[in-house]
Amino acid sequence: MRRPDRDRGQVSVELLGMTPLIVLTLVLMWQAVLVGYAFTLAGNAADEGVRAGTAAPPGERFGVCEQAALGHLSGAWRGGASVERCDGSGYVTADVAVKVPVLFPGFVDFPVTVHGHAGAVEEAKH
Repeated sequence: MRRPDRDRGQVSVELLGMTPLIVLTLVLMWQAVLVGYAFTLAGNAADEGVRAGTAAPPGERFGVCEQAALGHLSGAWRGGASVERCDGSGYVTADVAVKVPVLFPGFVDFPVTVHGHAGAVEEAKH
């Protein structure tokens, strides 16, 4: 005599129970990727800003630096970004702040701001 199969559908029930945990894990991993990418963007924007700032006259340095730094960010990332500093004599430094978005750039900002810092020697004037 054959026993009734009492475990039928057990895998489906377990998968249904684990689905929220799987989705939460994927969302948290994606958010961690966005934080890392924001660090990369902030550092690159600071590099580009200081590169342009070293060639500009000291009176125009901040504007040139800000334009170059923010110009290398896409529109969604540019909205939460700012150039905090771009100055120096002989050695020019730039600090760029980028807000980390929640799940998608341009959507809602996470309450975390990452900072990029760069420095370069000022170009000699001939």
